[in-house]
Amino acid sequence: MTPRDPRSALRSAGLRPKRSLGQNFLVSDAIARAIAAACVPDGEVGQARVVEIGAGTGALTRPLAERSRSLVAIERDRDLISLLENDLAGTRTRVLEADARSVDLSALLGAPEPDSRRVLCGNLPYSITGPLLRRAVEVAKDVDRVVFMVQDEVAQRLAATPGGKDWGALTVFVHAAFGVRRILRAPPAAFHPSPEVTSAVVELSPLRPPRAEETDLFRTLVKRAFGARRKTLRNAWAGLAGDASALERAASIAGIALDARGETLAVEAFARMASALDQITARP
Repeated sequence: MTPRDPRSALRSAGLRPKRSLGQNFLVSDAIARAIAAACVPDGEVGQARVVEIGAGTGALTRPLAERSRSLVAIERDRDLISLLENDLAGTRTRVLEADARSVDLSALLGAPEPDSRRVLCGNLPYSITGPLLRRAVEVAKDVDRVVFMVQDEVAQRLAATPGGKDWGALTVFVHAAFGVRRILRAPPAAFHPSPEVTSAVVELSPLRPPRAEETDLFRTLVKRAFGARRKTLRNAWAGLAGDASALERAASIAGIALDARGETLAVEAFARMASALDQITARP
């Protein structure tokens, strides 16, 4: 499929990027094809079912359509829908006007099938990267690969390890469900309009089984631990076990020092603490 420059596509349609939607359209065909190859490697061409978040002008959608068995291109901006439908006519692509923060991604990805991979991908708007990463975590069991373009700073956080300033709540939630690998970086000039920051592409590989089950208690422990980074875990988790002695017992079972801070804990430690608290609070 012949690449079409997104800038000329927008001009032809009488459209401009919308700041309100955080639109920075990918204009580098080389980077788009590299992302498409990460989503659907050569050995899987014609087999993968792909759901793309934020299709925009279709810069990534077109190479994805060439490699995938089927493709759902989600776009929130109604003004871009007809542009996408016209450009992608004749391909195995369904253009869907929807907000990826609320659409049923599991239904779009479909049930697992032999010799078929389910892929979630997209160039994520910077302003809603967090919520869309959370959506990916929610559907981790229903997907075989996630490939997202994000701000490079976010990619660094996602690839972080415990003990550093980049290790935070979002990182813990993502690492609970996925292995993380940074694939490539994209300069501002790869987009229109050019953002003020560098972007990066990350691949998230679902863990089977996950490092931790994301229960309500697990989420609460993580959010409280990073809600005030200067607080010790003793203070951050105060009241979760009913009294201080119960919290001490749970921490002892989990092998956690309550005088430590949240950024020192690995995903597995949060999972152990959630399990220990369940044991303590379940006792008569």
